[in-house]
Amino acid sequence: MRKNLMEYNDGEEMELVVMIKDAKMRTSKNGKPYLILYFSDASGTIRGNYWDATKEDAELYSSGSLVELNGKREEYQDHPQIKIFSMRVIGENENYDFSQFVKSAPVKRESLEETINKRIFEILNPTWNRIVRYLLKKWNKEFFTFPAGKSNHHAVRGGLAFHTVTMLKDAEGIANSYPQVDRSLLYAGCILHDMGKVLELSGPIATKYTTEGNLIGHLVLIDEQIMLAAKELKLDPKNEDIVLLRHMVLSHHGLPEYGAARRPALLEAELLHMIDDLDATVYAVTKALQYTKPGHFTDVIASQDNRRFYRPKQDAALESIEKLE
Repeated sequence: MRKNLMEYNDGEEMELVVMIKDAKMRTSKNGKPYLILYFSDASGTIRGNYWDATKEDAELYSSGSLVELNGKREEYQDHPQIKIFSMRVIGENENYDFSQFVKSAPVKRESLEETINKRIFEILNPTWNRIVRYLLKKWNKEFFTFPAGKSNHHAVRGGLAFHTVTMLKDAEGIANSYPQVDRSLLYAGCILHDMGKVLELSGPIATKYTTEGNLIGHLVLIDEQIMLAAKELKLDPKNEDIVLLRHMVLSHHGLPEYGAARRPALLEAELLHMIDDLDATVYAVTKALQYTKPGHFTDVIASQDNRRFYRPKQDAALESIEKLE
């Protein structure tokens, strides 16, 4: 039986079909170009360097390509990578299902949908409830299959819904502790805050930013969707409930330098920003720790101000968590 990418041990030679999840051309210290390639299948992602790469190589081994990879798993600075021996691009006529090379969220779609639908019933404000239901129905397929990001956090099939559900669970705990929090507004904000990513990103396979994503961004895109929903539902766009909901999504990045159109000016908006940041941080750090040996530090995590995190030698809790991507 052929192994998956993450099932190989250090020093073991591999020959398997994988997807190039991402490819970046770089220049080495001696001035020679090389490709940083991230190989993936349903089991996870590992990096490999393709040395002395040409422009033709960069075009051939591009993001989203399937390749037959021959190489060896090894360690570099206590982290796994692949020493590449050879690669062959898989032709379109070889009839591979691209979806089998994409890792999925660790929670099944049915469970994610059940949790989100339960929280929608708890959105008691009729305006927010109607808009959430309308947009979730409009973008249902994309919402439950898209990642929450290209590479940073929850960059897996179904990652957008998985991220949303985790945030809703955190929001429930906070609302239970602080009765002054408007639970309906916070839940509506959690469900809608990243829904613009169904327009910002291209999809779960070889994810790229769309033209809309690069030029406008998901905060403004979901704000536009809220306004379009209000029009379709014949709701007054100047109604305070709609203005509050728009503020939730437009401010959820916290600071203008991180993409927020406005800083949070509602208690619920500040909490939404904090919950979003919390879940993204836990995911990013956990992912890095899972590919780090006990007793060592992670690689630099760009989203965490280029910090490195230590994995304790006794770390039973982390061992029980399925590897994230």
